[in-house]
Amino acid sequence: MLNRSIVTVPRVVRVSLALALVLFVSMILSLLIGAADIGVMKGLKGLLYGWHKGAALLNDSEKTILFSVRLPRILFAAIVGASLSTAGVVFQGLLRNPLAEPFILGVSGGAAVGAITGILLGIAVLPFGLPLLAFLGSAAAVILVFLVGRGKGGINAPTLLLAGVIINAFFSAIIMFLISVSSSADLHTITFWLMGDLSLAYSPEIVTAGIILVVTFLIVYAYARPLNLIVGGEETAMQLGVSVERTKIVLFITGSLMTAVAVSFAGVIGFVGLIVPHMMRMLFGPDHRLLIPASFLFGAAFLVVADTIARVLIPHAELPVGVLTALCGAPYFIYLLKTRMA
Repeated sequence: MLNRSIVTVPRVVRVSLALALVLFVSMILSLLIGAADIGVMKGLKGLLYGWHKGAALLNDSEKTILFSVRLPRILFAAIVGASLSTAGVVFQGLLRNPLAEPFILGVSGGAAVGAITGILLGIAVLPFGLPLLAFLGSAAAVILVFLVGRGKGGINAPTLLLAGVIINAFFSAIIMFLISVSSSADLHTITFWLMGDLSLAYSPEIVTAGIILVVTFLIVYAYARPLNLIVGGEETAMQLGVSVERTKIVLFITGSLMTAVAVSFAGVIGFVGLIVPHMMRMLFGPDHRLLIPASFLFGAAFLVVADTIARVLIPHAELPVGVLTALCGAPYFIYLLKTRMA
């Protein structure tokens, strides 16, 4: 049996390629599944021959459904899933708590306040209006949590966690107030955004979120070894030459940015950053040199599959993907809590 503690470059490559294949298969299946029945074989042939060469196989309506409706949404789901799961790895490592989750630090609450404010002010109709305000709200939350959680001796994990819970509760109160004064016409938009919505996936959002994801992933992976040492003990990490304070600040800001961008574009999709990192840790061990790319790829596949199920679960209706991840994540969170308490 393979020792999970042994992480080598060939093993990282093998696991990454296997999970990349899982992601690719899930994206292809998601592309062929939907309310409009195109047919698996016909759809596969259309994909193989492409948009132009597949003209004889697919009519205009089918090409639009595959390439203009489903494909952007699938790419968007993969980007958001990878962002949330990678951020989950970062926060669980920084807080040294596998029950930690990106939204626990108040990022989602701040983004929600910004987005709801934009909806009520009518700014949501402007290009990038809603994502921009949501991102500003999440950035404000990150700054507040950082200021409250940073003590004289630097960033303290328990204090940071408590600060996140407090800031999140504060933003939740603001959200309840904004909902109570909103008109009935705005309630549907607000509710759908709060439950997570991937249906408004357009090219500018996909490109922007994708670029930010690649950059932040590279930063996080560059700190994989220092994060391993910090998890093992900050004093030991400092003795081995790790700049602990600098590493925590860089990873905290980077993980928060990944979460903020995902939430800003897709709304509140909870528990992805909890479920995926823990599953990958159980399968491949705690070494972040393998855990980070594994969570990145499987998180993308996880949200693609979850969004596909949300699209087809209810006939002639669409379930927000955040509802489905919450239905899966809440029982899993209870299971982890009971396991740790046992």
